[in-house]
Amino acid sequence: MTATLINIKGEQEKVKEQIKAQGLRVLVCAGTGCVANGSLKVIEKFKELGVNVRPMTHQDKVTIVPTGCHGFCEQGVLVVIPDLDVTYVKVKLEDVEEIVESHIKEGKPVERLLYVDPKTQEHVFKNEEINFYAKQTRTTLANCGEINAESLDEALAVGAYEALHKVLEKGNPDWVIEEITKSGLRGRGGGGFPTGMKWKFTAANKGGKSYVVCNGDEGDPGAFMDRSVMEGDPHKLLEGMAIAGYAIGADEAYIYVRAEYPLAIHRLRVAIKEAEERGFLGKNIMGSDFNFEIHIKEGAGAFVCGEETALIASIEGERGRPRPNPPFPANKGLFGRPTLINNVETLANVAPIILKGADWFSSMGTEKSKGTKTFALTGEVNNTGLIEVPMGTTLREIVFDIGGGIRGGKKFKAVQIGGPSGGCLTEEHLDLPMDYDNLIAAGAMVGSGGLVVMNEDTCIVEVARFFMNFTQNESCGKCVPCREGTKNMLKILERIVKGKGEMKDIETLEELAVAVKDGSLCGLGKTAPNPVLSTLKYFKDEYIAHIKDKKCPAGVCEAMKIITIDPELCKGCTKCARTCPVGAIEGTVKNPHHIDQSKCIKCGACFNSCPFKAIKQN
Repeated sequence: MTATLINIKGEQEKVKEQIKAQGLRVLVCAGTGCVANGSLKVIEKFKELGVNVRPMTHQDKVTIVPTGCHGFCEQGVLVVIPDLDVTYVKVKLEDVEEIVESHIKEGKPVERLLYVDPKTQEHVFKNEEINFYAKQTRTTLANCGEINAESLDEALAVGAYEALHKVLEKGNPDWVIEEITKSGLRGRGGGGFPTGMKWKFTAANKGGKSYVVCNGDEGDPGAFMDRSVMEGDPHKLLEGMAIAGYAIGADEAYIYVRAEYPLAIHRLRVAIKEAEERGFLGKNIMGSDFNFEIHIKEGAGAFVCGEETALIASIEGERGRPRPNPPFPANKGLFGRPTLINNVETLANVAPIILKGADWFSSMGTEKSKGTKTFALTGEVNNTGLIEVPMGTTLREIVFDIGGGIRGGKKFKAVQIGGPSGGCLTEEHLDLPMDYDNLIAAGAMVGSGGLVVMNEDTCIVEVARFFMNFTQNESCGKCVPCREGTKNMLKILERIVKGKGEMKDIETLEELAVAVKDGSLCGLGKTAPNPVLSTLKYFKDEYIAHIKDKKCPAGVCEAMKIITIDPELCKGCTKCARTCPVGAIEGTVKNPHHIDQSKCIKCGACFNSCPFKAIKQN
């Protein structure tokens, strides 16, 4: 086998020279977020103005490179010029000409387009000096934002398919599984099951057909980690799948990705086609006797299809409903054959581990949670976006260093981690090392990696209601505990936020939560109560305030708002009375008015209309 393999190093050197000939590279984010902000128009304008200019570096030309997500979504559209060591943020179409004329031609940075540090209020030139990037360790995301995701040559230039070549050269599937096991890699999409163990279980079913399935469904609200990998570095995923296929003896694979990810699907199709044409996928890969074919299956966007057996059912053309196990997919999965299922981020870690070694990977993270983890950092934080940090990084580092602290100088309240399957972490958890075991002990979980930061103005009960509403809507309805339990939990939460709750509701919520966790068929149902249980644990006083005092401490729940008129500020202009749709405001001209609380529907029309700020919402 060794003698017939292609010269991967030679291929890499050839494309590196080609890229070097591109001259000055201008990297423009073309991930979904920046595309929504107009990056495609920015790219076209750069091409129009910049391709033929002679840059101040005296290189022969300028090449505009559309990339995957840079991660710093809050600041998009992002433009990075590595050779000139500068990052521009919030770039608009009308800014492009100034960047070309002032910076690329003359070497004078456009200061107004540089990132402003929220703490120092100073402009920052370089990526590595921006805290959002400086505090990260990017391995899974190493190439996202650095290469053209629709170019195999650019992927080869940064090491794509070198790990697969190494595996084929060794010719020992057991070594591959052992290396993944030694690395300590755990599944990045849920409970953190050891990846090497899952591979070993699947590989043990020798003889006959087997499959590799990549779970790219990613249904958590606000999560976009897997999408960004598929959009920004698809070949890293394809290579990881091929290595997995070789290790377990599979020659066919599926990527299950929701149809709501059209850009990811497009780039995966481009990548698969290029890889097949160049001999990195398909028949006799790189001159070996290893065959591996990858298909894309578009899902309809059902959250439950993130569960392994429901995903399998969907690929097979059936309704996406979980199946009882055992048998587990490793024994009887897709089309009744042994099937290895990993999510996108897990598989994207495979090639770096094979290339750099298990010891390299296990040197990062904590004792039982190795490597790095990507998170989608969203909510009430200054720097939102996609981040990657070593396992064991504290919440404080993520929120206040990488995230730049809470917007508007507000007080930190909590973080919802792991989406609808996760739980709430509070101020007392800010210094907790974030890994699989610590988070489970705290009543949360890593999950896919969604991080929603909340400030003092967030109603925790409404947060619990939101996630329960999502989970209940996404329940497939197959098993009674999930179908009926989540429905009744939601009804109780809705009563509470409407000011109609009773103290016995808290006990009922806890009883229902236990029943749903213990009795549900799949992981969706078993984890559905987590947001309720964790918020009851850490914020029971807010539930009690809603029930006993009929008051929302955060002032969010509309039904509990008390709208009053300050007689000291009211001028009796009557504007509020004329605006009120139900005639709840009484008073005479030039005299203070008052609100009849029995008639008030809390619409806020009076609050918005008062020119003297005399109306208060509490």
